[in-house]
Amino acid sequence: MASTLSLKLTNRAPKKPIKKLPAQVELPRDATVEDAKLLIARQSGIQDFNRIGLFDPTTKKILKNRNALLRDEAGVASAGELVVKDLGAQIAWRTVFVVEYFGPILFHALIPLVRPYIYRILPFVSKSEAEAPLTQVQWLLMGLFHLHFLKREWETLFVHKFSANTMPAVNIFRNSFFYWTFAGLLCALDIYAPGSMASRDVLGPLDYLGLALFAVGESCNWIVHQHLASLRKPGGTERGIPNCIGSNWVTSPNYMFEVLAWVGVILISRSFSVVFFICFGTVYMRDWSRGKEKALRKEFGDRYHKKRYTMLPGLI
Repeated sequence: MASTLSLKLTNRAPKKPIKKLPAQVELPRDATVEDAKLLIARQSGIQDFNRIGLFDPTTKKILKNRNALLRDEAGVASAGELVVKDLGAQIAWRTVFVVEYFGPILFHALIPLVRPYIYRILPFVSKSEAEAPLTQVQWLLMGLFHLHFLKREWETLFVHKFSANTMPAVNIFRNSFFYWTFAGLLCALDIYAPGSMASRDVLGPLDYLGLALFAVGESCNWIVHQHLASLRKPGGTERGIPNCIGSNWVTSPNYMFEVLAWVGVILISRSFSVVFFICFGTVYMRDWSRGKEKALRKEFGDRYHKKRYTMLPGLI
């Protein structure tokens, strides 16, 4: 058995090729996808090896698992070839999440601060209404928004483990736009407006129900995230079978509890902006949860108890 792995290299984008891409590389037989990226980047004169995207020559799919052995990639082994593409400037996944979650934290602090100057220019809001202090419910909602997104920031920095090092840098604008615009700017402008549905000083039964749903949703979401992080070793890309609260019902209980928490916020705020934000987010989470179900079935086969619903029991 050969002690090295010789692979032909082909540019995936002929119109924008990697100019110094070598014709082939010689790798140790136990080389991983990341090992190949490091060597190809070095020989091609590319400083950041994360820019290197490696693709299966048969399926044309990107090799996502950076710790996978190249010899175990069927298409690569049979063709003796790697298809290579420069993915462009990269940014760490952790950085992207920190930036996108900062938007709502910023706007839910800034809008109440400049509230008198924003709403007084509206023809249907009087000066006294614009300068009136926030109500008890509006203060409560500010606290809930900050609690949720500060929790997200903490999990990003200290809990979550990412299978990929980076993503294309341009994605930070797309990802941040969703959170900064919908959860941040629009929800803040609606909730803290004089005369909004949240402009109340007395909590009713619906509000207490919302608080209970928020507390349960956030707590269970925290538990699931801790469990999911425990399934992967530091720096690892392995996928484990979730076995925690909610995982007997759906593939992604973290998304289920996320929605539950936001339903609580909706009950308290009565804000269509919050409804729009979570409905929009649910579309994304639905696709992610379906992709996870598909990946778990493929990787673990009969060991994995297949789920009919991936995110919301009886619905998605």
